[in-house]
Amino acid sequence: MIERIQDLVNADANLVRRGRFLSTTFLMEIGDKGYLVKILEGRIASITPGPFVTPNFSFALRAPRDEWEMFWSELPPPGYNDIFALFKRGKLTIEGDLHPFMANLLYIKDVLVKPRKGSTGLPAVRPAASAPSFEPIVGRYLNFNLLGRPHRLYIEEAGQGIPLLCLHTAGSDGRQYRGLLNDKRITDNFRVIVFDMPWHGKSSPPEGFQNEEYKLTSRDYISMVLEISDALQLDKPVVMGCSIGGRIVLYLAHQHGERFRAIVGLETAAHVAPYYDVEWLHRPDVHGGEVSTGVISGLVAPTAPDKDRWETLWHYLMSGPGVFKGDLYFYKVDGDIRAKVDQIDGRKTPLYLLTGEYDYSCTSEGTLDVAKRTGAEVTIMKGLGHFPMSEDPPKFISYLLPVLEKIRKG
Repeated sequence: MIERIQDLVNADANLVRRGRFLSTTFLMEIGDKGYLVKILEGRIASITPGPFVTPNFSFALRAPRDEWEMFWSELPPPGYNDIFALFKRGKLTIEGDLHPFMANLLYIKDVLVKPRKGSTGLPAVRPAASAPSFEPIVGRYLNFNLLGRPHRLYIEEAGQGIPLLCLHTAGSDGRQYRGLLNDKRITDNFRVIVFDMPWHGKSSPPEGFQNEEYKLTSRDYISMVLEISDALQLDKPVVMGCSIGGRIVLYLAHQHGERFRAIVGLETAAHVAPYYDVEWLHRPDVHGGEVSTGVISGLVAPTAPDKDRWETLWHYLMSGPGVFKGDLYFYKVDGDIRAKVDQIDGRKTPLYLLTGEYDYSCTSEGTLDVAKRTGAEVTIMKGLGHFPMSEDPPKFISYLLPVLEKIRKG
């Protein structure tokens, strides 16, 4: 299978262009057989099979043959869809000089998936042009004191009825919820409200940000959601968050459940053990947006439409320096809520959990454990990953609508 990579990559002009700054040689071990892959300015110059006496390479990727074969299947099952999924399960080792690997992570990942059937690299067919039209979304800036400091917060909303306050993922922004904001089946009964957290999207950092390091804490995150809800004068809203948002809703259920009509957690787990070094996300010799995007790219389900996958990735390519890393301080360090989960009553304030089967960060097992301990209603979403609302909006909405209908009927 690996022998095909050279022709497949070199025939993909866009992939070669994206890798044009990389020239290196790395080692791939497929079971007991090794291959040296030489890259020159984004093109695969050669793939040399072993055995080797004193091979010269920058980094090495080693995994059993059956793991690579599942990784290269046309539709890999959850746990095999990304090299970080293999790595997290302890099936892949990554060794050597990791700088060229992490600095070009998205390119390398896309090189490695080339042997999958259906991975042509051909441009998608563009839809026919339609008449100009405005979307039913209103975007405004809210000026108010947040966390004790003046802020200018960007908020988008659409619809009417029950307030539905949506929380985006780490390192991204509210654009992830555009599918919901444009779906009349939702906005006929719900006032969908999405805000960009400070430092994210179109919300600027507070004055003086240049003199501090951004770190999101559970205390500030809880206060942020409550203070924004108060500023917007929301009466018993539904709160729905994904990833870090899916974690903070557990804190809200634990400490402030009475303030919400219902709570919806997307990609929710009580804790996520670190499986890569977050220091790579903010350093001067690596493009922060590029490496952040490379890290999260495999969390998008392999079934996601290419257009929606790349729009999801674009939000990460745009993220500010150190913002994704600062969010992960909450997700991986300060936001561990395992000791408090048993104190949450998912029936007192209705708690709904929805997790994509391809999410290897917040795993299905992690969500099911939270549901078991809280009494929450849980759904594992087939064909979806860590960013369900943006990577495949129609598929996600098909899972969300029954939940919203239950909430609407009370």
